Amino acid sequence: MTQDDRTRLVAAAREAMTRSHSPYSRFRVGAALLGADGRVHTGTNVENASYGLSICAERTAVFKAVSEGCRDFVAAAVVTDTDTPTPPCGACRQVLQEFAPGLVIHLAGRGDDIETFRLAELLPRPFDSFTPGEAP
Repeated sequence: MTQDDRTRLVAAAREAMTRSHSPYSRFRVGAALLGADGRVHTGTNVENASYGLSICAERTAVFKAVSEGCRDFVAAAVVTDTDTPTPPCGACRQVLQEFAPGLVIHLAGRGDDIETFRLAELLPRPFDSFTPGEAP
């Protein structure tokens, strides 16, 4: 992955964040996923008055990409409207693990600082699939 890819992903996530529907938390998030095929898939958080029906930006991007035929990701960017970068929640980390255990994730806030992690650093002991009747 190149510096240009990182810049493009962060810009796409920042743009997606502007479309956030977050009237309850006022916590705007944008995400962008780089597919192995070079396509970028974006998502934003969408809240609902029944909070459990809300969805995070990262999962929106994953589900959108999968519905468009992309299941192989190499990098992601998550941008929040906060002073410091905010990592994905646990549910989003687990969903990302399902499709891209080697994923590189770039985190950005309002400023110019970008923090980069491997998904394994953010989710060191993921839940993996297992055969029913066997211990995970």
